[in-house]
Amino acid sequence: MADAFSHMDEDGNARMVDVSEKGNTKRTAIVHCLVRLAPKTLSLLLENALPKGDVLTTAKIAGIQAAKRTADLIPMCHPLPISYVDIRFTVREAEAVIELECEVRTDYKTGVEMEALIGAQVAAATIYDMCKAVQKDVVIDDCRLMFKSGGKSGTFRAE
Repeated sequence: MADAFSHMDEDGNARMVDVSEKGNTKRTAIVHCLVRLAPKTLSLLLENALPKGDVLTTAKIAGIQAAKRTADLIPMCHPLPISYVDIRFTVREAEAVIELECEVRTDYKTGVEMEALIGAQVAAATIYDMCKAVQKDVVIDDCRLMFKSGGKSGTFRAE
């Protein structure tokens, strides 16, 4: 039974998957996440009037940093030579929502889905941190993989 689980050895112990024999391929992952704010909070954010400063720039930098440090946070993740990370924001004022997207790329032996997930979640958490002085009930939701390409499993697109 343990053979069916790539992160377990034959005795059922956790292990890191050996990717040393795999070839490098171009890999991309894109994760989407929503941050729901009160209209007043979003207004303050857009005016750069929140007490902690420029929220979206700070969240972008935090998300990029987090994606690059994923292997330090998730025990079985491989440290990857990341070639590209970006955090993009779309502000939907009518709904008081910030839609964010984290895209990560590499040319390596294993995928970057975890890096994109961690990048998106840390960017969203940074928005929360910078808004919490004026709003405690910020909602972070709908964080999910939207696209991945490369590797043995090929391309995935969420519906």
